[in-house]
Amino acid sequence: MQDHGLLTIILLLATGVLLVGFLRHLRLPAVFAYLLTGVILGPHALAVVPDLASTRQLAAFGVVFLMFTIGLEFSLAQFLSMRRLVFGMGLAQVVLTSLVFVGIALLIPLSWKTGVILGGILAMSSTAMVVRALAEKMEIQTRHGRIAVSVLLFQDLAVVPLLILIPALAGSANDLADDLAMAGLKAVLVLLVLLVVGRPVMRPWFQLVANRKSTELFMLNVLLVTLGLAWITEQAGLSLALGAFVAGMLISETAYRYQVEADIAPFRDILLGLFFVTIGMLVDLPAWWANLRWVIIVLAMILLLKGALVWGLARLFGYESGVALRSAIVLAQAGEFGFVLLALANQYQLLPAHVLQPVLGGMLVSMMLAPVLVERNGWLTRQMVGSYRHHRDQQLADIRSANLQAHVVLCGYGRVGQSVGRVLEEE
Repeated sequence: MQDHGLLTIILLLATGVLLVGFLRHLRLPAVFAYLLTGVILGPHALAVVPDLASTRQLAAFGVVFLMFTIGLEFSLAQFLSMRRLVFGMGLAQVVLTSLVFVGIALLIPLSWKTGVILGGILAMSSTAMVVRALAEKMEIQTRHGRIAVSVLLFQDLAVVPLLILIPALAGSANDLADDLAMAGLKAVLVLLVLLVVGRPVMRPWFQLVANRKSTELFMLNVLLVTLGLAWITEQAGLSLALGAFVAGMLISETAYRYQVEADIAPFRDILLGLFFVTIGMLVDLPAWWANLRWVIIVLAMILLLKGALVWGLARLFGYESGVALRSAIVLAQAGEFGFVLLALANQYQLLPAHVLQPVLGGMLVSMMLAPVLVERNGWLTRQMVGSYRHHRDQQLADIRSANLQAHVVLCGYGRVGQSVGRVLEEE
């Protein structure tokens, strides 16, 4: 087929507009429309859009800007204050989930390399979907919201060694330990340099740019900082996404974080949509149907097994059953970084076709169910844990009956609530 670049773009846009509009009418996330666009126009269906390396590279920038906006949600001080959850529960979740799926893979049986890759892929949850849904419900600062965000944050950081591990598995096993040790050392050094040098520079630099009162200059500066730090970490042998996350954390400590987030949103959403289109292009529906039993098994493992592990860890960290269950429901799905790892493993031909399609199918279906589960996590928990409903009612009764003096209760802690709280603290 001839490469009609403009026609391909028009078909992508037209299909995307129609599907996004239709699915939004059904109150479904736009991500489904992008995935469906890739399925319909991809090589396993109409074969309209070629699977080009340039397309995949452009789509990867969607993940870069996603990590940048996640970094904007965390100042370095807040990151350090959550270190117990991030490096405690987050680390435990990734390691235990990976080990469990490695064990299952070996029992099937599959090779240990395939097991390690599947463990890393299925340990990931959807940062984009969960954070957005929690923010819309104003649950980011709740206990289950903080657990979910902390675990997601560590998962995003864990992508870095996994991005190094997968190409190493395609090479010689003798060099694997040395490659990982060197990558870890470089990651620590690069992050220390960026954080130590970047923190005192970022605030006055953004103030200087903002004083020019040019929207174009401000936007160019945001892109320069984001892509510049991403390039630095890539040159150090790490991932673009890690540098973008650091850029977001540094900018979050300036007075311009919300303006930056608003400016970067169109780039992020369009490029992230293109990333999901490229994932949809991997879908082979006849292969799904031929392996339907395994698709259902993978889906059940993601929802039930992964959810049970999160519940158990939350209980181990001292949270009551209701909060633990809400955290488990919120995190029991596959994630976009799982697709990044899946695409990378497929590029190095480390996953057989009879494994790739069932895993891809289970991951996609879990993400289709995720918006409903996250939206209804409180209701589901109250139905399953009767004591949780009583506990919440008792908390509200205690607040109403308390004899409070010179006290303020903030109902909601979104952007406005945070601003009000900050002013009250200062006064």
